[in-house]
Amino acid sequence: MTQAGFPVPTGFVVATSTYRRFMEQAGLDAVLRKLLGKLDVSDTVKLAAISDEAQRSVLARSIPNDIATAVTESYSSLGAGLVAVRSSATAEDLKEASFAGQQATYLNVEGETNVLAATQCCWASLFEERAIFYRQQHGFDHLSVDLAVPVQKMVQSEVSGVMFTIDPITANRERVMIEAVWGLGDAIVSGLITPDSYIASKEPLTVLESSTILQSEQVVYSPDENTAWQPVPATQQDQPKLNEEQVLELTMLGIRLEEHYGAPQDVEWAWADGTFQILQTRSVTGVAGLG
Repeated sequence: MTQAGFPVPTGFVVATSTYRRFMEQAGLDAVLRKLLGKLDVSDTVKLAAISDEAQRSVLARSIPNDIATAVTESYSSLGAGLVAVRSSATAEDLKEASFAGQQATYLNVEGETNVLAATQCCWASLFEERAIFYRQQHGFDHLSVDLAVPVQKMVQSEVSGVMFTIDPITANRERVMIEAVWGLGDAIVSGLITPDSYIASKEPLTVLESSTILQSEQVVYSPDENTAWQPVPATQQDQPKLNEEQVLELTMLGIRLEEHYGAPQDVEWAWADGTFQILQTRSVTGVAGLG
């Protein structure tokens, strides 16, 4: 996206090949294969125990010095400061299954030690209970899935949300659906906040529907806890998160992303300091009629 000129936060990626090298040098493949060979996902107690042991095994290994140096130097080249440390697994968003959202994301991470720790926690999150269960149910080899870790400068969103460049309910490709909340996107991910929603048409470019939901609390940066729930100012609570101009600007970005990737997109976005930032995009999965 950066090379294509989209507004993306500055960052770097700890590649899947780095994860694979860490796993091999730490001897984790044999350990995890033996551990996961005992798996019966219908036994939830045993699944939880194996998941805990698998994650502890990943976290107990030391990151090789050359990998640690490369990560910390890349972080330093961003100017240090607060970053978002995300997960991107190789098995996400397949036609036959969607693994998106099963791995960890850490917001407002600061300092070399913490960035390294968050990176390793992302690797370990490949073995969270729901990820193990889902792979097992879909017949995926647990150790054939690798994970990249994008590290981006943190965007302190005034408004954030998701966008589908297809109507996910009707599968209408001529429409874009946008959801928006005050503050950081954790408010949507948590499911505790009902977002504003907007439906726009691609041609002609126009807003067809909008729904404004009162929001009394938002997720924001907290120096003590990384993120925290805080009250939305009273005068702002019942106001639309986006105006018509913003909805159309975001819709145009969605159209460009769909054209760039050649398929309808599921986009995470943020509005801060008067501009939109695209945090992540992936092909839409799980919508009837998409081949």
